[in-house]
Amino acid sequence: MPELPEVETVRRGLAKLIVGRKILHVKILNQKSFQNAQGEFLLADSRTVRENLLGAKIVATRRRAKVLIIDLSTKFSLVIHLKMTGQMVFRENENSWGAGHPTDSFVAKLPDKSTRAEFDLSKNAKLFFNDQRKFGWVKLVPTSEINELDFIKKLAPEMADFANDFRDKNVEKLAEKDFISRARKHQNSPVKAVILSQEIAAGIGNIYADESLWGAQVHPATKVAKLTDAQLHEILNQAKIAMKKSLDSGGSTMQNYVRADGTRGNYLDKFANVFRRDGQPCPRCGTEIIKIKVAGRGTHLCPKCQKLAR
Repeated sequence: MPELPEVETVRRGLAKLIVGRKILHVKILNQKSFQNAQGEFLLADSRTVRENLLGAKIVATRRRAKVLIIDLSTKFSLVIHLKMTGQMVFRENENSWGAGHPTDSFVAKLPDKSTRAEFDLSKNAKLFFNDQRKFGWVKLVPTSEINELDFIKKLAPEMADFANDFRDKNVEKLAEKDFISRARKHQNSPVKAVILSQEIAAGIGNIYADESLWGAQVHPATKVAKLTDAQLHEILNQAKIAMKKSLDSGGSTMQNYVRADGTRGNYLDKFANVFRRDGQPCPRCGTEIIKIKVAGRGTHLCPKCQKLAR
């Protein structure tokens, strides 16, 4: 599943290419991939599609945690979850852009066998939603109802405004207090399991959990009850730092995600301190990084910098 920086990378790429264009036509090539707010399948000739999608102008691209949102002039939105193998591909004459799971579909003739929905845009452009494993989906939803979708409603507040690199300090403090309060409800759980929960920290995945805990010098298996509020605050702060570095470099080099221009992101090569660096020296103390399992997830840490609290 993509992590927040990867979805934000997709959003930024689309913002430059599709905002201001109209959606002229849609082909739905896999029925379950295109749904309404209730998860019911939508047909291309359905009334909802005709009245709220066709002819609509794209007015903005947004992100909520790991979910991409394309807002329309009809006060409806396309809510898109890429899941494990989803990708968005834009074509305009000879120009081609793609982000998501890196396959030959970025350069192949489209639609292909992985294409689930095809949008004809104004100015002779097309946007394709491809998904090899069919886990991802597109929902056409009234914009005012997005926050009422079950999976959105459960999400914690955004940890930072990565879209603008700016956030009101009072809002930031409230988000930090909310994070600590949510974490404290799981006092007997390992801190890594807690920060991976999207109901506690929206957008943190395995890479950024390991990096944030290394940055805060906290062992991933430490129970939340053993941590001070200051330590929880620092874990959140380190997650923001790791994600910002990842965004600046175009996302991680995990097999599933690439930059908007089709090149692989270089976060792990440039900035990762522990993730997938087991057997290498810790950048802080030189001790060999190890890999263990915490809450069923592969976890990277420095045994000297991140001692388990007793």
